[in-house]
Formats: sequence, C-alpha cells, structure tokens
Amino acid sequence: MFYYMLSDYLKEEYGTKLHKLLLSGGMTCPNRDGMCSTGGCIFCSGTGSGEFSQSLELSISEQIENEKQKFWGKSNADKYIAYFQAFSNTYQTPEYLRALYMPVVNRNDIAILSIATRPDCLSDTIIELLKELNSIKPIWIELGLQTINEETAKFINRGYKLPIYIEAVKKLKSAGIKVITHLILGLPFESREDMINSAKFAGKYSDGIKFHLLYVVKDTELAKLYNAGKITLISQEEYVQTLCDCVRSIPESVVIHRLTGDPDKTTLVAPKWACNKLKILREIHNAFYDKDLIQGEFLEG
Repeated sequence: MFYYMLSDYLKEEYGTKLHKLLLSGGMTCPNRDGMCSTGGCIFCSGTGSGEFSQSLELSISEQIENEKQKFWGKSNADKYIAYFQAFSNTYQTPEYLRALYMPVVNRNDIAILSIATRPDCLSDTIIELLKELNSIKPIWIELGLQTINEETAKFINRGYKLPIYIEAVKKLKSAGIKVITHLILGLPFESREDMINSAKFAGKYSDGIKFHLLYVVKDTELAKLYNAGKITLISQEEYVQTLCDCVRSIPESVVIHRLTGDPDKTTLVAPKWACNKLKILREIHNAFYDKDLIQGEFLEG
C-alpha cells in the first residue's frame, strides 16, 4: 500500500520541504459568538486551537518575519506555507478577507496559503474570493469535520450537520480549491468502526486529511467532563492501532498532513503521553513497518 505523506507531496510539487508559518487573522467563530452557539466545540481552547500562532498585536508582515526566524539556521528553505489556524478564518466580510489575504499570496516567500475554517463560513461570495486568490497561489481550505457520527457531533457541539460540510466541499472543489479535512480519533463514546467510517468518508471528499488525537486542555468543557469522570480517553496503543486502520481505509491519492496532535504542555490535562510526539510517531511508524505498509518519510505530522 502506498499513500502520501505531506513531505512526499511537497517534495514532488516544490522540490523541498515547506515550513508552516502560524499566523493570526483576528477572527472569532460562529460557534462562540452566538451565531450558532456560544460554547464552541467542547475540546477547543480559548485561543481557538491557535496556541502556537503569532500575536494579533503584530501586523501580518511582522508575524511572517517572526515565524521565519524559527527556521533560520535550520533550513535553507526560502518558500513557506502561510497557515491561519486559530478560530474560523473565513468568518469575516469579503472586504476584510481580501485585505488580509491578498498581500500574503502576493509575497514571493509564500508558496501556499492554508486557511482553517468551518464549512458554514463559506458563502458563495467568499468562495469566489478564494477562487481569485487560488489563481495567484494555491489555497488550501482546512475544515474541522472531526467525525461523521451526528450523535458525536452534537455531543462535542460542532454546530453544523454533515450535509453542510458536503455542500461546502463541493463548492470548493468546483472552484479548484484543495480541501483538507480534520478528524479527531478518540472522541467520547466512538468505536473504532466509527472512526474508520469517518476516515473513509473524508477520504472520498478530501485532498488531504489531518488526524488528531483527542486531548483535554484546561478551561474547556471537555476538561470539566474529564475531571468529573464522565469520559475516558483513548490509550496510546489504541490510538496507534486505530490510526493505522484509518490510514489504510483512505485512497492512496489523499495526502496525510498529520498523524497526531501537538498539545501545549502548559495547558494539557490529559493524556500525558500525548506530549511525546516523536515517540508516538515512532510507534505509528513501527506499526506500519511491521506490516510492510510504509514508504517515504513517515515521521512528519
């Protein structure tokens, strides 16, 4: 079995690895401001999962230069992926988004613009803007699907139903824009079959998939449930086995962008084993290697 890791894809397309620059666009989320809910997803931190992004006090140009400094002396790369990760990065007016994103895609040092958002934040007007941006540089839209199980989606307060995701993906694909879907393994009360079914589904609709481990961070609804003993978390062994099954279930053409999460150790409640990302990646590597299912550089993501 052959499948793409992101590193393989980037080497094929650009001849080198591209580092991600974690940027802040100054947006919130309709699942927080009352448009569809005020609680947000139960696992999402106060930063909108943007713990490692640059400060909003800086201009985008300053954020980019700060991020590039992280790689000076470590890499000779001169092209980067501009990644707007925190909250929902199309949840603004088209005018705001044009002013934010157009200067980024026109920079010589930016090869790809990756935008994390929700499928219910993609109006036809915004998709037209994304199509225009995509004519200048490749645009990736990252969507937090997490699961196709509607009961689980309701429990985690995702805030939209599956048909909204499907409709958004179809419109993005029609505009020639690549879609990366985020899935969380280990959501409360989900079976391994549930997780594999979500992976199969995402594999049909996505150009790329990011697999995340469910972990609990401070000051979230999930933390309250965990501390009250109302939920249990997946073990490292179960995560590795389930991830391998999920990866095997998706088409070979789908790019694997991530194999596990990367929690902030200062806010992580559980599981503590999630902090040792390299160890987890080695375990995943070994699980595939033992079955002769691995090619290329695996220790990414």
